[in-house]
Amino acid sequence: MSLIAMASALVATIANPVPEATGTVEREPTLAEIIAFETERYRRMTVPVTIRGEGPFRFLVDTGAEATVVTRNVADQLELFDRNTVTLVAMASRRQVETTPLRTITLGSREFDLSAAAILEAEHIGDADGILGLDSLQDQRVLFDFENSHIAVAHADELGGNRGFDIVVRARRKHGQLIVQRAKIDGIDVDVVIDTGAQSSFGNLALQNRLRRARTLENSEMTDVNGVTIIGNTRLARMLQLERAVINNIVIAFTDSPTFAALGLNERPAMVLGMRELRLFKRVAIDFESRRVLFDMPDNTHIGDRGLFR
Repeated sequence: MSLIAMASALVATIANPVPEATGTVEREPTLAEIIAFETERYRRMTVPVTIRGEGPFRFLVDTGAEATVVTRNVADQLELFDRNTVTLVAMASRRQVETTPLRTITLGSREFDLSAAAILEAEHIGDADGILGLDSLQDQRVLFDFENSHIAVAHADELGGNRGFDIVVRARRKHGQLIVQRAKIDGIDVDVVIDTGAQSSFGNLALQNRLRRARTLENSEMTDVNGVTIIGNTRLARMLQLERAVINNIVIAFTDSPTFAALGLNERPAMVLGMRELRLFKRVAIDFESRRVLFDMPDNTHIGDRGLFR
């Protein structure tokens, strides 16, 4: 058995748009649990989680990771010694890791069990006690509200549906992840994985080979959740087009990551869009049930303008 965990301690798709929504989104939905988030040292997000009534523990929300992760310190503290071994596919490596069942996980008003969570070393996942992966988020919409500093986890209708979002796009599903297709970067078709667990964006070698005219920058050092560090060739792409939105000056580190192969994305240009770019939007919602990703533009911007965010 293999698990995919793309979250990394980075030191250094859009297809078939649905009709544009109208009205204003519910900022304080009555049926959804609003979870205030902290920004940890790599500018990702953590939320409070309890396990078997103990905690709260600070878990990173990672839409790029297939499996939930708990640190060894927390697993030992909770005496979670019923363990098995699996292969964990990370950004830079494949490693054998232990897993353990997690029972009675509480996230806001939601309570659920997981049959297997990977156990990793705390120093490899940043300032967090664990990672909430896709196995914790399926059939939900996860709303990242950067403007108001909260995360909402609920069904889409509890979060106001698609009202107030400027761009709504469809995605396909692979290993639970939503892959947004037919985005363009410098005119090249590219598949995009929205990864809230990565600080920065990185691409596969197929994309690197196509972006020959992109300006070369200093190499980036990247460390994955298995603690393996690689050096990535880094380039500056001029423009990423997400339907009618345009983000200029995208810094991308390129690596032959096993996560692209695990997702079937190593043959054609593909990239992971990290938090550095996602934070340029007011809100980003990832709806696993309907396979849609929704973007809310910053104030005083016009959809399609060049230099929209930078």
